[in-house]
Amino acid sequence: MKKGIHPVYREVVFLDTSSDLKFLTRSTIHAKESIQWADGREYPLVKVEISAASHPFYTGKKVFVDTAGRVEKFQQKYKKG
Repeated sequence: MKKGIHPVYREVVFLDTSSDLKFLTRSTIHAKESIQWADGREYPLVKVEISAASHPFYTGKKVFVDTAGRVEKFQQKYKKG
């Protein structure tokens, strides 16, 4: 195998911003922020809007998620006038 072509595979904390769930897993994703975990070590932090803790399929709740106003932007852009 060639050296230096593979991304770094390390432990990362993902934070579901809608349910405040944090979980530690391994990933190659790059993160700008970091967080101190329960074991006292500092890990890169990646914030996500939806995870299994907040997704309607897994929770059974019907929630319309539109944090960026994408539907309204689309309707305004392609509004028949």
